[in-house]
Amino acid sequence: MYILGIETSCDETGVAIYHAQRGLCHHLLYSQIDMHSEYGGVVPELASRDHIRKLIPLIKQLLRESDLVTADIGAIAYTAGPGLMGALLVGAAVAQSLAMAWQIPAIAVHHMEGHLLAPMLEENPPEFPFVALLISGGHTLLIEVRGVGQYQLLGESLDDAAGEAFDKTAKLLGLSYPGGVKLSELANQGRSRFRFPRPMTDRPGLDFSFSGLKTFALTTFQKSDQTLQDKADIAFAFQDAVADTMVIKCRRAMQQTGLKRLVVAGGVSANTQIRDQLTTMTEKEGGVIYFPRLEFCTDNGAMIAYAGYQRFISGYTQGIEIFARPRWPMSEL
Repeated sequence: MYILGIETSCDETGVAIYHAQRGLCHHLLYSQIDMHSEYGGVVPELASRDHIRKLIPLIKQLLRESDLVTADIGAIAYTAGPGLMGALLVGAAVAQSLAMAWQIPAIAVHHMEGHLLAPMLEENPPEFPFVALLISGGHTLLIEVRGVGQYQLLGESLDDAAGEAFDKTAKLLGLSYPGGVKLSELANQGRSRFRFPRPMTDRPGLDFSFSGLKTFALTTFQKSDQTLQDKADIAFAFQDAVADTMVIKCRRAMQQTGLKRLVVAGGVSANTQIRDQLTTMTEKEGGVIYFPRLEFCTDNGAMIAYAGYQRFISGYTQGIEIFARPRWPMSEL
């Protein structure tokens, strides 16, 4: 059976087709970065309108390039939350409309569950159980994963998520959108000149806090000569502090749970320094680390199609209501 996956939670329109035996068949992604860069960040109303323009043509292109017709599709999975409400409603409305027209089930998927399961699309997927670090634009979560739908929250960000802190710090340094990517690129030119704090690592627990790092970066920048090298050195120190904080928390989570497998997913998991430092830590702990391929770190339809398939075979479907939740704790899954 073929599952159509639809992702419209923020500023990327993603579609994909997953098959029970063949695996991922094809996926397409349209990014709105060029449009939002003019405004220095995502404009929710513009994001929603662009999803409306792009989604149906992308689905048609996906079916055509996959040599499939609508009758081949057995279910439609879509991102129901969390995310921008307007953007979510576009995907939910299209998914439910097509499901009714094609007389097939619709499946609401949690965006972060999609990220969590994205490494399952790789040739060497992780086995359950494992610890998962999910680091996207709006979320930083540590989860003990015993199986699909069997999630125990270990820790989360109490204020800014890592991705938000990257973007806000980039803006303070005068970097253009997308800020997190620009800050990481600038950090490659930085030197080990400043040392930023590792927030909440001097106390027990697995929660995160990154808003203070943003303030520390601003204060450091204001005291500097504000040259390009100063910006690069601050970017380096900020990124190093975030990566080191994640290393400390992940090591603590693995030791607390006794698990040796670590999954790292979400948009920020594409960051090279974070990947390298977490890989080094996991190997020292005698464990194995798993990442999705870079194209599946960002929002995409493939992870939604796969998560939808897993939900479908477990017996989950929904009614004809258009379901969208801008805030949706994973603990409610």
